[in-house]
Amino acid sequence: MISSYIRCKRYSEGIALYEMMVLEGVNADEFTFSSVFRAFAELGFLRKGLKAHGRLLVSGLEVYNVFVGSALVDMYSKFGKLKEARLVLDCIVDKDVVLVTALIVGYTQHGEDGEALEIFRDMISEGIKPNDFTFSSVLIACGNLADISKGKQIHGLVMKCGFETAVASRTSLLTMYSKCGLIDDSLKVFDGFLSANLVSWTALIMGLVQNGREESALLTFRQMIQSAIHPNAFTLSTALRACSALAIFGQGQQIHALVLKCGFDVDPFVGAALVVMYGKCGITEMARSVFNDMDELDVVSVNSMIYSYAQGGYGREAVRLFDQMQNLGLEPNDMTYLSVLSACSNAGLLDEGCRIFFSLKSNGNVDLSRDHYACMVDLLGRAGRLEEAEWLIAQVENPDVVLWRTLLSACKIHGKVEMAERIMNRVVELEPGDEGAHILLTNIYASTGRWNEVTKMKTIIKEMKLKKAPAMSWIEVDKEVETFMAGDLSHPRATEIDEELERLSERIKVLGYVPDTGFVLQDLNEKEKERSLNYHSEKLAIAFGLLNSRNKTTCIRIFKNLRVCGDCHTWIKYVSKAVGREIIARDAKRFHHFREGMCSCGDYW
Repeated sequence: MISSYIRCKRYSEGIALYEMMVLEGVNADEFTFSSVFRAFAELGFLRKGLKAHGRLLVSGLEVYNVFVGSALVDMYSKFGKLKEARLVLDCIVDKDVVLVTALIVGYTQHGEDGEALEIFRDMISEGIKPNDFTFSSVLIACGNLADISKGKQIHGLVMKCGFETAVASRTSLLTMYSKCGLIDDSLKVFDGFLSANLVSWTALIMGLVQNGREESALLTFRQMIQSAIHPNAFTLSTALRACSALAIFGQGQQIHALVLKCGFDVDPFVGAALVVMYGKCGITEMARSVFNDMDELDVVSVNSMIYSYAQGGYGREAVRLFDQMQNLGLEPNDMTYLSVLSACSNAGLLDEGCRIFFSLKSNGNVDLSRDHYACMVDLLGRAGRLEEAEWLIAQVENPDVVLWRTLLSACKIHGKVEMAERIMNRVVELEPGDEGAHILLTNIYASTGRWNEVTKMKTIIKEMKLKKAPAMSWIEVDKEVETFMAGDLSHPRATEIDEELERLSERIKVLGYVPDTGFVLQDLNEKEKERSLNYHSEKLAIAFGLLNSRNKTTCIRIFKNLRVCGDCHTWIKYVSKAVGREIIARDAKRFHHFREGMCSCGDYW
């Protein structure tokens, strides 16, 4: 009866019957104990499990029976008591595959993947033949360790033992290759499925996202839906993660509709993924709406909302939510602090940022990272307190290039040439070939009119064969993503785009726009400088968006891989006023919402 209860997952009733049995003086046997150990593991009853283990030891039964041993190993593994689980396994003479696999699973579930592989090696040397679940677990361990050499060896063993067609092994093979960065091998494994299940589809979608192939991940997600496979919460949150990475609003909305249809809107992970997706698409109002509708808030969902506020430039709202966490009974973690400090930096909230940073320093539960320091250096630097920012970097043990480059960016904002040269020496010491720092210093010289130094820096950059990351912008029109590079006129509709830019230029000059030619090469004449400005990637994308907008009231959304330059920022403000359209631009730092000639950043970026 106890066994039947537990097989039907009615664990509490099985345990209650076991306890009644003990009270009535009926002696338990090996089958009783193996059943109740599994029930204790499922319900997390560690103390009752320990008492039952003690009762087993004094019962006079064969303590090291392989069935009882497997249940004990499984119980201790699920409780994270891996040392005790290993002791039980070592005491059993006639080990079998179920017993050893239980410990391997325990090790992989608790991050001890190296130990899992050692146990697997011992298992093979002792002549115990692995099963599908054993292979599945050790392949996961190889993926977690990114150990492709051992992964390929085990793949060969999978084929030798005839488990290549088994679903669990094949799914773990797919995951292992994707975690090792070999996503094409994952695709080959997936193509070998006769009939892929939900777990396999989800594993492939996650692998594609993890390897930066978000567009392929969304295509695969659509194929899964077309194959009549119903997604679960994890599949949907992964697809939303792909939309977030690409900032694709339209497809994100469609997946949101599917979330509602499938009834997963109450799932905390899906909710957090929706908040991040809307935040990364610049729709902070929708992110907040999803957040407000969540039944239960946890650190992940609150972090997602604070991050969305940070991206949208809603610094005060981010700080307010951070301050409310204590009332919600939530303890901020490292990501919470990183998001709220980023929000303070984006909004120029110096006092709030300093307060939160010092509260972080006094929080013994959260480790202060270089990323936290980088946010504070950026906040202080942009506020003009460069000496304090430099002093803060000095407090970091072995400061990295990112910290110094952040301060170098602040030097550009405030025209601090001498400090920039000193900081550049620090960067060169750490990373001589850092192209970003060389280009930053070149721009600092250019912004202060020191053209001789600009020429020298360009010579150095050329001699070192450093390459500047090309400025790129993209826009989604009719579910197709169009990408534009600065100065690239190879688009099929380049002539129309050029004509639209000329029309826009004439209209906004009437409103007061004056091109800032300081953002282009100075060895051009004035007319050439203006034309060069016209071909910045964000301007090309906006012109294309305006040409292709059927609805003249919808906003234009563009995304850029670098920070928007000062001239383009001014240009977009004037264009938003001239055409009466909202323009949302996401650059490398944050979102800019342009309406009626104004930007949400308040010209602070």
